Amino acid sequence: MYTTTASFLQDPDFIRSLYIVAFSLFIYALHEMNHPRTARRGNMIGAVGMAIAVVATLLIESVGDYGLIALGVAIGTAVGVPAARSVKMTAMPQMVALFNGVGGGAVALISWAEYREALELGANPELDALIPILFAAIIGSVSFWGSNIAFGKLQEILPGRPIQLPGQQFINIGLLAVCVGCAAAIASGTESEGLFIVILVAAAILGNMFVLPIGGADMPVVISLLNAFTGLSAAAAGLALDNVALIVAGMLVGASGSILTMLMAEAMNRSILNIFKGGFGGGGAAPGAGDGEEKPVRSTDAADVAIQLAYARKVVVAPGYGLAVAQAQHTVRDLADELEKRGVEVRYAIHPVAGRMPGHMNVLLAEADVPYDHLKEMDEINPEFPQTDVALVIGANDVTNPAARDVADSPIYGMPILDVDKAASVIVLKRSMNTGFAGIDNPLFYAENTSLLFGDAKESVQKVLKEVENL
Repeated sequence: MYTTTASFLQDPDFIRSLYIVAFSLFIYALHEMNHPRTARRGNMIGAVGMAIAVVATLLIESVGDYGLIALGVAIGTAVGVPAARSVKMTAMPQMVALFNGVGGGAVALISWAEYREALELGANPELDALIPILFAAIIGSVSFWGSNIAFGKLQEILPGRPIQLPGQQFINIGLLAVCVGCAAAIASGTESEGLFIVILVAAAILGNMFVLPIGGADMPVVISLLNAFTGLSAAAAGLALDNVALIVAGMLVGASGSILTMLMAEAMNRSILNIFKGGFGGGGAAPGAGDGEEKPVRSTDAADVAIQLAYARKVVVAPGYGLAVAQAQHTVRDLADELEKRGVEVRYAIHPVAGRMPGHMNVLLAEADVPYDHLKEMDEINPEFPQTDVALVIGANDVTNPAARDVADSPIYGMPILDVDKAASVIVLKRSMNTGFAGIDNPLFYAENTSLLFGDAKESVQKVLKEVENL
């Protein structure tokens, strides 16, 4: 009886059936993630699919060393669960970059292990396995090291500004040529673990050199692109291992990451090639960076802001990374609720690249239970700004900068922005006059219809809320 059950569980057709169930759940999970109301369920469905895929893989007869596998699972769980539970929403982009990099690194190591095993058996793998192994080694290594640099920039361990060496493009082309040349030599019949290690090292350096010249303002696009790289490398590893679930899951991640990368680049009106050449963005530049001229700004206080908001007909909130840093989303929701009690229409303007990763603002506001139909994408909300009484800008900088429309020599010229400056009144909540990721000044702050409320975003909104309640 036991032998029959074990035989059935290890039957290749049964394992393939489990894989089909697993990647069907992956596809359905992606569908559920299209909407904030179902995204949590989509995550759970995806996790169930992954659990089924893992169990199916462990049932394969050739899989052994279960003790080592259990140790790896235990270590990963001990590190991953506390990290995921304790991470703040402001640090979520860094965690996404780091976890994505770990996936790429795992694929690169798997490729190396598969190639070493083949050499121990006396020859290179067959081409149908060897080519995916080489591809996975290059792309996985680039993804791992590039994601580490992205993490360092987002965590501010490394400068957010572009770091570019003389002849950067030639260096990158040379490193890519080394990777491709060594891979071609191995594919043509050369049996050499040394060449394989050269591939991994050259790809590692390329991953670092690839992301270092990209500025903080382009990080959302870079994260999406590196995510796509990891997915494609995983799919290649699946081809080498003849693992259906890994192929499908990798292609889903690769395809969705590629689409998101193109959408993000389009939202910034920047070609992906232009971003590769070295993105803008450094942050932390002095006020009025670029002209040395100190311009006057009109500051305001919580009482004045409260009066403007309470007696407005329509208010549009434009959130940015400053809102995330201050963890002000719940307080903003409380303020919106108080205003809506008074008959004020409150909506939220969501720029595609606000924050530090795709959908950052949507996630923050969903966490505060802001009604999803109150969130308006840029193309939907921009026509409404001329009829808006007050635009409340909370921690957003580059995505509200009119220089993108009006200043031809600006680094962000041509990037679509939120047209907050077209509202009757603009109130900007900022800590200081420091610039955003792009490292350039924002003319919005000096406009006649703009007032600035300085301070921590959460504390400022709390003061405004208290003043509104007292009116």
